[in-house]
Amino acid sequence: MSSVGQFEFILLLLVAILGLRLLAGRLGLPPAAALIIGGMGLAFVPGVPAFDLDPDLVLVLFLPPLLMDGAYYTVWREFRRNLAAILQLAIGAVLFTTLAVGIVTHMLVPSLPWAVCFALGAVVSPPDAVAAKAVLEHVTLPRRLVVLLEGESLLNDAAGLVLFRFAIAAALTGAFSLGQATLAFTGLAVGGVIVGGVLGYLWIRGLRLLKHEHLTITAIFMLPWAAYILGEAAGVSGVIATVAAGLVLGWHQHEVFTASVRLMGTAAWQVMVFVLEALVFILIGLSLRGVMTRLGGVEHALGTLAVPVLAVLGTVVVARFLWVFAAEGAGQILGLLVKRRPLWSPASALLLSWAGMRGVVTLAVALSIPTEVPGRDLILAAAFAVILGTVLIQGSSLGPLIRWLGLDKSAGHQGAVLTAPQAMAAVSAAQLEAVRARAHNADGSVRHPRLLEQYTHRARVAERYSKERDVLSADRSEHYDVILATIAAGRTEVLRLHRTGRIHDDVLHVLEYELDLQEMAASTSRMRLG
Repeated sequence: MSSVGQFEFILLLLVAILGLRLLAGRLGLPPAAALIIGGMGLAFVPGVPAFDLDPDLVLVLFLPPLLMDGAYYTVWREFRRNLAAILQLAIGAVLFTTLAVGIVTHMLVPSLPWAVCFALGAVVSPPDAVAAKAVLEHVTLPRRLVVLLEGESLLNDAAGLVLFRFAIAAALTGAFSLGQATLAFTGLAVGGVIVGGVLGYLWIRGLRLLKHEHLTITAIFMLPWAAYILGEAAGVSGVIATVAAGLVLGWHQHEVFTASVRLMGTAAWQVMVFVLEALVFILIGLSLRGVMTRLGGVEHALGTLAVPVLAVLGTVVVARFLWVFAAEGAGQILGLLVKRRPLWSPASALLLSWAGMRGVVTLAVALSIPTEVPGRDLILAAAFAVILGTVLIQGSSLGPLIRWLGLDKSAGHQGAVLTAPQAMAAVSAAQLEAVRARAHNADGSVRHPRLLEQYTHRARVAERYSKERDVLSADRSEHYDVILATIAAGRTEVLRLHRTGRIHDDVLHVLEYELDLQEMAASTSRMRLG
């Protein structure tokens, strides 16, 4: 396919993504499931070119920004508070699943070397950050469960990739040392934290020097790839380096970014992440034809690999259940011993066990296996089956399971000190103090009477609302309905003036931007009432 043809094919995929996302909304399917199914359908449409994923390109193109997106929005205090539970999922569950899959595979295919069996386990063991984020953004969960699942998805790829590298090296050389592997994993993880943390700090310092919004946003967009590539080049975990850099950036962005950078950058970033996530899943579906070709066709794959592949899928699911329930149960016992209220519940453990979707990392790692490794066909088939099974079955049923368990009713910001109205009252009071300090002349006369009146009224209303929210919600709702109606009327007038040639495009853009900001503020306040 020519370069022009490749570009046109990418445009076709973007059109397909829009259609599949709309269809997913109509059918109530998770977007990830709809995109994979759509990609599988496109793969067998006559005229669609054969498509093969370059595993190295997939990892370096898609993984860094999607990891950064999760790390950037991570609440550091909650992440640190739940770090032990996150690590037992990100490392413990991955290691346990790798061992379980390796043992089951060797039992079913005794001729396969142990190292290859464990390589298969490492391929399918880590739940995918992209798959987890794609599903979590469409469900409502208690805050602790969200922190655990998002934190796990940020770190477990590193554990899976390291295990995979050692297993493949053992399969090719026949040599393996547990002590050396443990030491190497620790070095990769610690080195990744250091590289990512230092790079993130230096990046923040550099962003302070950029005074133009577009330059700042461009530099921000470059950070995930810079952290991943630098980490890999330094011989440490690029995944951990990217996560560490994202945590640093997310922590300091409140002081570094201006309002305009945050407004424009967030919008552009969200569009980019949406496109990358959608492309990941539709490309997974498109790669089916290439995988089937490597396996000698659908009939050959089903006839020779169906039993071990289904066994691997079942083991992946059961192993996570066993690990989560054992770890959460042990945590509850420990909590009782130290007289702390345990956070464990059967419903939470069941949800954590079921939310183990695999995605692009599993497929990319499977495709990177050297052709001389025995059992490569089995690994490819099992990787694709695990992705399909976990995303289509677990991902599609996650929402109904959450509602059935009643976890959506307990969702919220547990442990928050202030409610949103109370925090708003505190902010309004601080703003009023700032106005009072600047509102009077040296002789005591009022210099800014309008501002003083405005912020006094705002602080009084916010304080009252924080104490009488139920009583005043209807009045505030009606208040913001009127504001939104006036903004809509202003938009109509601005467009009329522009269409009749009475204002220039530059004036249109300025006025439209002002109205956009007003609408965002009013809509946010209106939503806060719910």
